[in-house]
Amino acid sequence: MDKNSLETNLKELESIVSKMEQGDMALEESIKSYEKGMVLLKLCQDSLKEIEHKVLVLSAENTLEQFKSANE
Repeated sequence: MDKNSLETNLKELESIVSKMEQGDMALEESIKSYEKGMVLLKLCQDSLKEIEHKVLVLSAENTLEQFKSANE
């Protein structure tokens, strides 16, 4: 499976989850979709870890700072 962008992988994962939640897939198709979803989930987690690492490296003075959301 290609290492697409985080956004692309998330969209594909959401599509798989949506189809599976409908409940009208055959068992074999559900298993294949589940397997593909797990691969996509791992790719998304790896992408997020890489992004987190980049943010830490780029943070001012290389200090670990608490990230605050826009709502805080």
